[in-house]
Amino acid sequence: MAIKVLLQTTITPAANDWSIARFSLLAALLRQQRDASGRPLFDVTTRDRDAIGTPDALLSKLERSDYDQLWLFAVDVGNGLCFEDRRGIEAFRERGGGVLVARDHMDLGCSVCDLAGIGAAHHFHTRNIDPTAPQVRDDPFTMAISWPNFHSGANGDYQQIEAVEPVHPVLRDPSAPDGSIRFLPSHPHEGAVSAPPAARARVIARGTSKATGVRFNIAVAFEADGRAGAAIAQSTFHHFADYNWDPRMGAPSFVDEPPGDGMLRHPEALAATHRYARNVALWLAGVSTT
Repeated sequence: MAIKVLLQTTITPAANDWSIARFSLLAALLRQQRDASGRPLFDVTTRDRDAIGTPDALLSKLERSDYDQLWLFAVDVGNGLCFEDRRGIEAFRERGGGVLVARDHMDLGCSVCDLAGIGAAHHFHTRNIDPTAPQVRDDPFTMAISWPNFHSGANGDYQQIEAVEPVHPVLRDPSAPDGSIRFLPSHPHEGAVSAPPAARARVIARGTSKATGVRFNIAVAFEADGRAGAAIAQSTFHHFADYNWDPRMGAPSFVDEPPGDGMLRHPEALAATHRYARNVALWLAGVSTT
């Protein structure tokens, strides 16, 4: 039976924002995956939330659904999850559901802070501030965006990442020279994630700022624990957005940084990104990534 995946944003449908329509290449990639018998690996649903300020019809009752995993793209300005939504997501993970939560710079997506467990992995400008990191701007080009905002490169380009030893199953790539994923899409201002001290979690991938040389965390993996499902905290949803996989897909009008074309010119970077997305979906489902 195919693994049921929900790709969901924390905003209502909006043509000029990071709504779920801007993650169409990810959805298509997962739908194309097949098992050894040629059957679809994933059954993918894509949706935005149905309203702001009231419980989402699906998230608030997610534990009662038949989904196996949730990829939550926190693209809101702080109002993207209600109390009932958070409780629904927490109950979903408690009954074994896998969860990926991806945010972005500064306070973008800070509605995830109060999610039990995984919320503590996400640090923002005014919420859950990282006490171990300097409160300084990393991206020196887009002055309207303050810390945390690690500059891994232009949208449409790629960054070389470090798979933290021991290499996590999500980072394995048998086709790569060293057996691990080396590239992901870059973004001018990634957010901040860390492994909460009391959690069964660890940093599995790091990047390096092209502006300052500072190393920053890209992904934190929470292992399945008892009945609780596995989870991943991702530094930016741009690792999965259409615009970052193919800048010809376009971006909302408020994005004014000039894009690159490295992902188009270097197919190995896109292949590594595809491998990462596939690995995440398999690992969240408790399935081998090799």
